[in-house]
Amino acid sequence: MTSHTMSDSALRDDADGGAQAAACAAAPALNRSEIVVRACHSMKAADSPPSLKQLADAAGLSPWRFHRLFVAETRLTPRAYAAALRAGRLREALAEGQCSVTQAIYDAGYSTSSRFYEVSDQVLGMRASDYRAGGTGTHIRFAVGQCSLGAILVAESTRGLCAILLGDDPTELVHDIQRRFPEAELIGDDEEFQQRVAQVVGFVEAPSVGLDLPLDIRGTAFQERVWQALLAIPAGSTISYAELARRIGSPTAIRAVARACGANHLAVAIPCHRVVRHNGDLAGYRWSVERKRQLLEKESRTCHTPP
Repeated sequence: MTSHTMSDSALRDDADGGAQAAACAAAPALNRSEIVVRACHSMKAADSPPSLKQLADAAGLSPWRFHRLFVAETRLTPRAYAAALRAGRLREALAEGQCSVTQAIYDAGYSTSSRFYEVSDQVLGMRASDYRAGGTGTHIRFAVGQCSLGAILVAESTRGLCAILLGDDPTELVHDIQRRFPEAELIGDDEEFQQRVAQVVGFVEAPSVGLDLPLDIRGTAFQERVWQALLAIPAGSTISYAELARRIGSPTAIRAVARACGANHLAVAIPCHRVVRHNGDLAGYRWSVERKRQLLEKESRTCHTPP
């Protein structure tokens, strides 16, 4: 038998997978969501991340089928969701300051501190001790400009854009970024950085050009799930808060989803303006409903909405 020939056991596994796939496809959408919700709850309750096989066994699916269903419902892989949970726990523990950095790392679910430090930049964007100190030692470039929506502040860390703020008062926008990173070194009016601001303003005025820039996304595990789902909404279209909650596998968490949208610090780049009430009304935009209306109108004029 050559290496390309399947064994009887593999054939049986494949047949079982086909039966599971048919059952999964036939299951109502609510049941699919319930499977993912239960998996999410088990990951939240676990001291260390369950394996893909453990999650799949609990759902009564093969690992491949479970992985596919989880991604379809949440737009995240189980591994990415578990990583976001750990990162969220760590950020919360560091912000509370009730234990040492090392203890916070272990309590968040990292098996060793060395394993965490291998990925610390991706998790926090800085050293854990600097994060606890409000961004000590972190360099953030920023600049304030003007666009058709009013004043706009764009800020960037070494990882990517960390804030895009809109408002009427440029001074208040500066105060906002200072409150968000109280101990970081904020570098303003960098001539080279003005080009970055111009890119963002260009995207605001013509959404169809896209914004191909790295983003420094920092939030709780739940917030990051919501924000990743927002990134999947095509320009020129909208969805309801209830639909967004369903897409992340938490169909009853509509209010929490709305709060996560309100906590977004990357206006336009993470398009929380594309989420509306179930009846289509515009509401809940931290930078004003009128700005939300203008953004949606710009997208409807310049972006093709898939049928």
